[in-house]
This record gives sequence, structure tokens and C-alpha cells, in this order.
Amino acid sequence: MFIGEYHHTIDEKGRIIIPAKFREELGEEFVVTRGIENCLFVYSNANWNEICQKLNSLPFTKKDARNFNRFFMSGATGVELDKQGRINISTPLIQYAHLEKECVVIGTGDRLEIWSQTDWDAFFRSTQDNMSDIAENLFNESVNL
Repeated sequence: MFIGEYHHTIDEKGRIIIPAKFREELGEEFVVTRGIENCLFVYSNANWNEICQKLNSLPFTKKDARNFNRFFMSGATGVELDKQGRINISTPLIQYAHLEKECVVIGTGDRLEIWSQTDWDAFFRSTQDNMSDIAENLFNESVNL
């Protein structure tokens, strides 16, 4: 399970360090794609295959299914760790996620997310005050956090 928040920089060649804590679970090769809210999603190959199976089960006759598949799959890129534990992120993904210098890598259970520091800070500020309402809407009384 991927958990935690780590702050790293992306260099001028589009390379960013994947925290050592996550490397073993991800493996040497894994997938980076467009996420939701202008971040990047990072999946192990096993988790990526599960996502693909779910997406392939969506009816292609539904416009939302086609549009989501186009958005999500067209950005997907296989990446490999280099000897320093870095990956190289493609220019279209860097632009999509507004990655400049300071970045945040977070674990969200089954995947990692890579955010620009600016976008992460804005997301966090806008969400933290609503967290009790979000929790109330998501969980019923039988779930204790």
C-alpha cells in the first residue's frame, strides 16, 4: 500500500526521484498517466492491468466511457527507474500536471500521485476545511475512522 507525502524536485530533463519507500512495490517498470485534478497517477504494472481490465469492460457505445478512455489511456507511459531511483516524465505529462521545480509525491493506497507543489497546496487548502463533510458523506455510522 502506498501512503505518505514526499517533497522532491523535477529537473530540467523531466526526471524526478521516486521515494525509496515506494520503489520495491512499484518494481523496476511501471506506468505514469494523467490523473484527475491535474496530477499524475503512478501505477505498478499489476495495478495498471487491473485498471485496464475495468476500463475495457466499459461500454464503448457510451460517450463518457470513450472520452475517459481517451483521456486516461493516451497519456499513459511506461517508465523505468534509473540507477538514482528517478523516472523521466514526458513533456505532455509535465505540462498537464504543471510540474515545474517543486513537486509532491503522495501515496493514495493503490497508486502514487505526483503534484506540482503549487497545485497540491491549493488542493490541500481547499479540501482540509471540508474534510468532516466529505467524511460524513462517504462513510456511514458503521465505519469508524
